[in-house]
Amino acid sequence: LITQALSADREILVVGTASNGKEALEKAPRLRPDVITLDIEMPVMDGLTALERLRRVYPKARVIMFSSLTEKGAKETIKALSLGAFDFVTKPSTRSLTESIKKIREELIPKIKSAVPRAPAVVRRPAVAPRPAPTPRPAAPTRRVVPTLSLPGRFEVVAIGVSTGGPKALSEIIPKLPGNFPVPILIVQHMPPIFTTQLAERLDQLSALKVVEGKEGMPLAPGKVFIAPGDYHMEVRERGPARVVHIHKGPPENSCRPAVDVLFRSVAKVFGRKSVGIVLTGMGQDGLAGAKLMKEKGALIVAQDEATCVVYGMPRAIVEAGLADYVLPLPEIPNFLQKLFLNKRIAV
Repeated sequence: LITQALSADREILVVGTASNGKEALEKAPRLRPDVITLDIEMPVMDGLTALERLRRVYPKARVIMFSSLTEKGAKETIKALSLGAFDFVTKPSTRSLTESIKKIREELIPKIKSAVPRAPAVVRRPAVAPRPAPTPRPAAPTRRVVPTLSLPGRFEVVAIGVSTGGPKALSEIIPKLPGNFPVPILIVQHMPPIFTTQLAERLDQLSALKVVEGKEGMPLAPGKVFIAPGDYHMEVRERGPARVVHIHKGPPENSCRPAVDVLFRSVAKVFGRKSVGIVLTGMGQDGLAGAKLMKEKGALIVAQDEATCVVYGMPRAIVEAGLADYVLPLPEIPNFLQKLFLNKRIAV
């Protein structure tokens, strides 16, 4: 079914198939695929074992997992993503062959193409006299220092938007923050239901912070992390003196629900300049419009750098729009947050 769905796309060549993980390990170094689709449930060798070994014997390939929409499938998928899988798609639940192929094409093909960006076409032009090289424009400054005196009491919330590569990126940030982190953290990770629940549980197990899936009316609290539930937008609302989580099924934005823009808009409205927005790895530009509103209110905006992104789409949109106060490698972000909220001088 997968082969049939992918073969209809002229930009994709299926170079081989394997009926189990052991066979995939034997074939991958010889066939040298750019992308491997890997089922979690397979005979002889399951997908998680195969993924760990593939990362060692053929690390160049991007691996996209196929998962069932079950609690067990979601739990194993989150583990696969933390082990280095590029992304995942859920297995079609329909019994219709036509609908199944359509679903695979809609979900899997864009992820394959984002995993292996197409090289730009070579355009041959007639020979002409060479023009003098243009004078390069000076690069935008990448170092900024935030004076110590400007920080105390300024920031009251951190909002994070992330997509492809998110579970691994979040596992390199949230568990490295101390349990006494002084503000709440709100996260939108593009994922379907069940998967966000498992992501919250896994991060909670790894972290000193309390990590939960956001539910209607939950009060924001220091040292607590709220992950938007799959298929629901998550916002912040003011109810009297309290600030609480509000979830709803408004229309998808940027083809996403939850959407980063929805969260960022609400953070801009409720917290204004007292907020920090962080955009991590992911396809598309969800978060761009919301980050612009946050920036207009005086918020601090951080983008993950290209070198450490699985997909440099969402952060690229922030950087190219001139919204990023800081562009940081992923490993530096937790340290940056600790310095920021400990009111120390920051030089990046």
